[in-house]
Amino acid sequence: MYEGPIQDLIDQLAKLPGLGPKGAQRIAFHLLAGEDVEIDRLTAALVRVRDDVTFCSECGNVAAESLCRICGDARRDATKICVVEEPKDIYAIERTKEFDGRYHVLGGALDPLAGIGPDQLRIRELLRRLADQPDGKDVAEIIVATDPNTEGEATATYLLRMLKDFPGLSVTRLASGLPMGGDLEFADELTLGRALSGRRILV
Repeated sequence: MYEGPIQDLIDQLAKLPGLGPKGAQRIAFHLLAGEDVEIDRLTAALVRVRDDVTFCSECGNVAAESLCRICGDARRDATKICVVEEPKDIYAIERTKEFDGRYHVLGGALDPLAGIGPDQLRIRELLRRLADQPDGKDVAEIIVATDPNTEGEATATYLLRMLKDFPGLSVTRLASGLPMGGDLEFADELTLGRALSGRRILV
């Protein structure tokens, strides 16, 4: 245990995801040894995040204004909506440069043990968005891109139940299977099973 402000800083840093006490200690002492201007920049960035970052009124992505840059881009295909759990998932998909539609952020996944049910997620907002069609273009496809784990699968199943009665709406799920460069012998049974069930015709 260190004394005073340095221990307070270590304690606060250790609460961040992915940082344990040792990592928090390294960062704290790095900041302590750094220039005052670096600490001022970090402080200013944290204050801006707290005061200036908001969430898009349309999709729930992080935004600097009422609409995020994706929802505000008229070139994006409004007939396709990709449903993700968190804003960070949007940026993972955007890096592929394969999707030109819009997004909807749920704010998590169904997890009854943690007290997260449909009312804690932005599912109502998605249904309202489909019913209203504010830009006059009918949504033709919902791509469910929740994580391939128990909570993500439960969320995908629940969404399918909610969306199946919308006329003309196609609901798809991201394919899952073997990663490029991987070896079959190291794949777990679930991943390999999904790869088999999702196989595609080559010729």
